[in-house]
Amino acid sequence: MFGLITACGFHLRGAGGATLPDNWKHLSLSTKNPNGEFARAVVGRFAANGVTWSTPEDANATLVLGPAKFERRNLSLNAEARVSEVELTMRSTFTVNDAVTNAEIMPSTTLAVVKQMESNPRNVVGKEGEERLLREEMRHELADQILRRISFFAAHLQKQNGQARPASP
Repeated sequence: MFGLITACGFHLRGAGGATLPDNWKHLSLSTKNPNGEFARAVVGRFAANGVTWSTPEDANATLVLGPAKFERRNLSLNAEARVSEVELTMRSTFTVNDAVTNAEIMPSTTLAVVKQMESNPRNVVGKEGEERLLREEMRHELADQILRRISFFAAHLQKQNGQARPASP
């Protein structure tokens, strides 16, 4: 059975499930809220995958990270006309720029994570706690998506050009 699973390309994601080429592993971060929960999640996920965060002068590229925008939408009502199910959406836009010229290497990309949650109006405290946990999980999933998208882009660029930008400092 294990042979069949590995034959199809299946592997566990691990820390982030993406490998960046070496010359993409020295990044700087540009965001309006560098100490926010989302920025910390992105920094942690990238660092767990071998990325060294540097100053813009020492980096090969700059990850320009937009804020994580959170939306909550009611999906259904119960017999008492109270919300029984909600949809939570978190999205962010990012781009990768050359650290020296500030030219765009990777175009602006928007990614989103969507979760559904049952809502019990009789358990407000439990509902708030569950939503807080889901938001944390969504931040990490969004950070993983960004890492995977950049990794895919870098690998595609490397295959297409025979080398991966950005250049070493």
